[in-house]
Amino acid sequence: MITVVGSINLDLIANVERLPDPGETVRSGGFATAPGGKGANQALAAARAGGEVRMIGAVGKDGFAAEALACLKEGKVQLSGVREAAAATGIALIFVDSRGENVIVVAPGANDTVLAGDLARANFEKGEVVLLQFEIPLATVEATLAAAAEAGSTSVLNTAPFRPEAAKLLAMADFIVANETEFDLYADALQLEGDGRQARMKAFADRTGRTVIVTLGRDGVIATTPDGELTVPALEITPVDTVGAGDTFCGYLGAGLAAGLPLEEALRRAAAAGSLACLKPGAQPAIPHAKEVDAALGEAAR
Repeated sequence: MITVVGSINLDLIANVERLPDPGETVRSGGFATAPGGKGANQALAAARAGGEVRMIGAVGKDGFAAEALACLKEGKVQLSGVREAAAATGIALIFVDSRGENVIVVAPGANDTVLAGDLARANFEKGEVVLLQFEIPLATVEATLAAAAEAGSTSVLNTAPFRPEAAKLLAMADFIVANETEFDLYADALQLEGDGRQARMKAFADRTGRTVIVTLGRDGVIATTPDGELTVPALEITPVDTVGAGDTFCGYLGAGLAAGLPLEEALRRAAAAGSLACLKPGAQPAIPHAKEVDAALGEAAR
């Protein structure tokens, strides 16, 4: 079982030739809506990877809620832990340029109402994988990490979006997943010593006994465990839209760990899935299914 405690949004996506400078208005070449939210994205990715997944979160009593949950329902993610809140469903305003780069503004809405009390419906178990991100209240993240540890579950903490006050929580998770910018910022906040990113990753692993994973976009992934370092490549692609690639990686990683895959194999599948997610627009619509990842890895091995 994989349990995701996190955010559920509806993404409002505008395509632009280039991202605007402050105070500038640019014309959009297209607009679309799609289900999103880092928690929901990761839950769907884990389900499409073949995992049994349940979601703990909240949506509003509004017209956005049904669309925000549509892909999760289609993906057979268990939604009994998703509560209706008085606040509006969370939304993300996303601008994507012609190179596939993006800027995002999130209005959390109902996601800010996901509290420690919601964990009463979780009942974590030994061997379960628990996925978390920082788009819900940090007190809830902390309570979830503590409950997962007490139950003997494996926790995977995605450190996005960066929140400096969350640095103290990283040592509570079994696996920490950050992109290169996020890790560097947290390394500064934690005063990790070392000459370069990999040395600081080792300092974190040595200090905490945890595994830290840093995604490097087209350069693949580095993981540092208390016992050593692993590197896996990304697929060679031309990105269309990078929104959701990191969430796809996290969901596939969680599914791989839940299936008992060795860490290197779980990372390889997750990296390939994250690459494939860049080939289509949107977050959840772009998440690949397991057979697509299998095919891409087979092609890359030739």
